[in-house]
Amino acid sequence: MPQRTRLDDEHCAIAQSLDVVGDWWTLLIVRDTARGVHRFDALQRELGMSRKVLAERLKLLVECGVLVRVPYQERPVRHEYRLTPRGRALLPVLIALQDWGDTWVLGDGETMATSTEASGETERVRELVGTRLPELQLVDFNGELRDPVAPSTPYTVLYCFPGAYARADSYPPGWAGISGARGCTLESCTYRDQLARFTEAGASVHGVSTQRPDEQRAFADKEALRFPLLSDADLGLTAALRLPTFRTAGVSRLKRLTLVVDRDRTVIEAIYPITDIEESVEAALAAVLRAGA
Repeated sequence: MPQRTRLDDEHCAIAQSLDVVGDWWTLLIVRDTARGVHRFDALQRELGMSRKVLAERLKLLVECGVLVRVPYQERPVRHEYRLTPRGRALLPVLIALQDWGDTWVLGDGETMATSTEASGETERVRELVGTRLPELQLVDFNGELRDPVAPSTPYTVLYCFPGAYARADSYPPGWAGISGARGCTLESCTYRDQLARFTEAGASVHGVSTQRPDEQRAFADKEALRFPLLSDADLGLTAALRLPTFRTAGVSRLKRLTLVVDRDRTVIEAIYPITDIEESVEAALAAVLRAGA
């Protein structure tokens, strides 16, 4: 096991948490298991760490209840590593670190719901093309679990947006002053008005935000949306794909971006940053039509 110095402040939750996840490899293991990398060899390839160190960190995370070993092969017996509920509770911590890094390390400290063409997070989003969405479920606006990838159509358009509300006074203070935050109603209504074209091209449309399902339901009813909105309030999809976020009113919110995914869960198009909402909807439709051709 790695040599560890225990933090003796037993009443400080920060100190006690760091006793579990204070090693930087540990959070990177949590990051990659959230992305759908579960097997030892795959984790070792992704992280580039020695097998000995990885085995030590995985043993520690299992002992602390962050990961659980699940058998996937009987002869010989082999295990993969899955996040427990305790481990999934770390996802907001990862997203907070990512948001801080995007804003203060890679950025200039400005709170934004978008980015620039040359930013690191833009490159990160575009590198999603060719990767697969891990198996996960989100809560839809009816409170039911749903796969973000539609099983009934060849393609799914996932448009991620910061937040949309049925009442104008529900938006957080200063919302209009956050670059890129405005336009969520226009985006949803544009997809609503163009839904027949997406359906004809073989694509389902799903909106995703970190709002509560009841907030999404009220907005969908007000705007008569004919496709589901999905809640990533627990940041499972956000962490799995390392999607860019910003924080306002104490809530992590998705920056505006669009992913086109095929039935095999592979991302075939990633549109980010979005500067023209109506143009981005046309770009998503064009990606579906190209794939279908």
